[in-house]
Amino acid sequence: MPVIETTVELQHIRAARERIAGKVERTPIVLSQSLSDRAGRPVYLKLEHHQTTGAFKLRGASNAIAALSAEEKLRGVVAASTGNHGRALAHAAKLEGIRAVICMSRLVPENKLDAIRRLDADIRIVGNSQDDAQQEVDRLVADEGLVMLPPFDHPDIVAGQGTLGLEIMEQVPDAASVLVPLSGGGLAAGVAAAVKGMSPGTKVIGISMARGAAMKASLDARRPVQVEELPTLADSLGGGIGLDNRLTFAMCRDLLDDVVLLAEDEIAAGIRHAYEEEREIVEGAGAVGIGALLAGKVKVSGPTVLILSGKNIDMSLHRRIVCGEIIAERAA
Repeated sequence: MPVIETTVELQHIRAARERIAGKVERTPIVLSQSLSDRAGRPVYLKLEHHQTTGAFKLRGASNAIAALSAEEKLRGVVAASTGNHGRALAHAAKLEGIRAVICMSRLVPENKLDAIRRLDADIRIVGNSQDDAQQEVDRLVADEGLVMLPPFDHPDIVAGQGTLGLEIMEQVPDAASVLVPLSGGGLAAGVAAAVKGMSPGTKVIGISMARGAAMKASLDARRPVQVEELPTLADSLGGGIGLDNRLTFAMCRDLLDDVVLLAEDEIAAGIRHAYEEEREIVEGAGAVGIGALLAGKVKVSGPTVLILSGKNIDMSLHRRIVCGEIIAERAA
């Protein structure tokens, strides 16, 4: 069995970029005049929700698929997902003609399930949490020999997500801070490794929701811990980090400068601002950077980059948020 590396460094991320060249988009970055005026400093939006599958997850999934051996590709792949990783893995696997099984809980929105079904993946709905879905993954690995490619705690996944950090530092080389959505830590760890590797003085701040932020709870406890998975507007940030986490916990602990949590109404405000002021449709997880800035929970000292990480939101929910109908029931 291959040895799992204990960290991902700049050299691994640069190798990942070569491996996934032509398989993912180099997404644009734009200046937000409205947020810059509010912050008194340049604020840039990294439009990663323009990625092929609507979220950053395609970077890690494509890198992990490309790194498989011929024998592993024949066996097929399996993963637990809150939606976006499953869609990305199904997309990358279909391009290679590889079987993909995606295990998800009942909390995953229907629109994300539909998108994965259209990619011909085998979907398993198990339980009410990522941990429940992971149990089915473990069973499929043991019983059917599938190769597990988890949503975050894997060096090839982290390195692939880190290519986003390379692009940010090339596009805004004087960035003083980067705000990155934080869940299991694959994106945050990869982006932080790339950003810190190229510009050690740039701050990387993880942004998550207050309802069930597993990485924040684990960092506070100084070890991986379980948290209850709760409904949230930032559903893509749900799920645990794994009590046996081998990679992302340590990287987030060592590389992130701060972690900020948002209430549901602050996430909703980020979604509304993205639509009304930036003309961008983003899901809750993709709007947390905007939400943190609007709420005054991040102090801006220089050019700042916010990662809009995904757009795969149910449009009926989006309409209700934009119209202000959703706040009372979700912010309570």
